[in-house]
Amino acid sequence: GKMRLIAHRGFAATAPENTISAVERASRRADEVTIDVRRCDSGELVAIHDPTVDRVTDGTGAVCRHTLSELQSLTVLGKEQIPTLDAMLQAVPASVGVTLDLHEIGLAHDVLRLADRADVHVTVSPGIAHELEGCRGIAPGVPRAYRFDGDAEVGLEFARETDCSYLNPTVETCDGWLVATAHNEGFCVNAWGVGCQDDAAALESWGVDGVVADHPQIMPQARL
Repeated sequence: GKMRLIAHRGFAATAPENTISAVERASRRADEVTIDVRRCDSGELVAIHDPTVDRVTDGTGAVCRHTLSELQSLTVLGKEQIPTLDAMLQAVPASVGVTLDLHEIGLAHDVLRLADRADVHVTVSPGIAHELEGCRGIAPGVPRAYRFDGDAEVGLEFARETDCSYLNPTVETCDGWLVATAHNEGFCVNAWGVGCQDDAAALESWGVDGVVADHPQIMPQARL
């Protein structure tokens, strides 16, 4: 089939990342969006990548030391707000998929509860191996993605062990052998960090299923 275009944090190069407006805009071009997940001090799950608010807001300090109302008093890259994961999932149209990148231990239960309520197809991609097992235990029917950089053999082995549907290598790690092997074993392959059209074309020639990119121009032909 056609290679899918996946908007990293809602196309972070073209809009304030991990915000409602980014996801709404990206959904007009992309087949899927990625959203980063952390927990704030009052317990809610919020969409933000870094452990601190410093890079993307006018505030400072750890995400986990801010309550939701404190987070929402900050502005993200000029004019947006840090959204709850719940609000982000509501903002994604049903025709667009979502991959949730879990950046902390102990998010699986709440993430999967919200995913179950949302009217959108969710894949979970915990950055921590233990959490992948946790996701499988809580909701085996929600597809899991193993994102990795480095040794392809090790990545494949771990994805097998945790019964993942998706193998998500970085563009540097991805090659024709990995794609063919993964497909042969029933995995879909999404390549991360795709920064130019030449990379995207090479990935497409190997049969990669999706490319995760910060800019839609990676695939100028996508959903225009």
